[in-house]
Amino acid sequence: MTEKDYYEILEVSKTASGEEIKKSFRRLAMQYHPDRNPGNKEAEAKFKEINEAYEVLKDDQKRAAYDRYGHAAFANGGAGTGGGFGGFNFDFGGGAGGFADIFSEVFSDFMGGGRSRQKSYAQRGQDVRYNMTITLEEAFSGLEKEITLPSSETCETCHGHGTKDGKEAPVCTQCGGSGKVRLQQGFFVVEQTCPQCKGTGRVVTDACPDCKGKGYISKNKTIKVKIPAGIEDGTRIRIEGGGEAGIRGGASGDLYIFVSVKEHKLYEREGANLYTRIPISMCCAALGGKVEIPSIDGSKLEIDISAGSQSDQVVKVKGQGMTIVRSERRGDLFVKLRVETPVNLSARQKELLEEFRSISKEDACQPESKSFFDKIKDLFAA
Repeated sequence: MTEKDYYEILEVSKTASGEEIKKSFRRLAMQYHPDRNPGNKEAEAKFKEINEAYEVLKDDQKRAAYDRYGHAAFANGGAGTGGGFGGFNFDFGGGAGGFADIFSEVFSDFMGGGRSRQKSYAQRGQDVRYNMTITLEEAFSGLEKEITLPSSETCETCHGHGTKDGKEAPVCTQCGGSGKVRLQQGFFVVEQTCPQCKGTGRVVTDACPDCKGKGYISKNKTIKVKIPAGIEDGTRIRIEGGGEAGIRGGASGDLYIFVSVKEHKLYEREGANLYTRIPISMCCAALGGKVEIPSIDGSKLEIDISAGSQSDQVVKVKGQGMTIVRSERRGDLFVKLRVETPVNLSARQKELLEEFRSISKEDACQPESKSFFDKIKDLFAA
């Protein structure tokens, strides 16, 4: 037994907490472990000192005795019976109290938080995704729609246990119900799914004849889905309990509906507002008038065109956009005008246009053209 100060060996103060002592021990144990220092007698001796110190300081009673009496507290077997220090065996193999146990303790936080716990018997069902495509009109008004999707439900014969007698399946003897087993491969400990229960923690020896031991039966499910008015493209709707059935009495998963809105022939959407572009005749643009288009709500909508309207001019129609979710309000409609130049004119139409051109004063009725050509004159003059 070493006479060195245990706190100095573990490189901690005498007021260090148990967690600080444990953290320092982990670091030093990995640094001086013989597998990392083959043939290094000094490292091996240091490793023994580290373990000896930790064996005392990790135990509250031993630590209190050491703080009061020092090493004398453990003289003549004071720390316990058995060979070595306090019954602790410095076996670097897999024996009880050897490094395999130390390694397991050091890495318990990374391997699932310590000793394997029994896996929860009841397991929640899987979540399900469903993609739904609707029209812009349906997004405007909202709808209630029935959907059918492949799903599962708890087996009524065995009540979800998967057993013939309808009772809980026995705990797996290989993993103790944790669903995982640990295997030591030299310096490393590997955790993997239990091969006997396939990770369930239970073993069904006499399976239910209806579900074949699964605890659930595959079956199409029909659900009514309510799509709110004003829903936007890409919205996700969650229906609690609409997913796969739980296993062994567990809760069902959830159903997630992802909504896609089709492109519309007339309208483009941006938030709650709608946008469209309509052609108007040259006469309508010059004299003003009305243009009738179908509204998103199915009615007919008249757009007032002001006299002298130009191409790319935007007309705002308040309150004729999309429904706003959970609101009675609506967005607005923005109509961009495109003035169409007439083509395939008759002789009479050409005659009238020529007459119009001859009597028109460009500076009065076409101010933009006048401004443009005035700038060109200035350029030529330069």
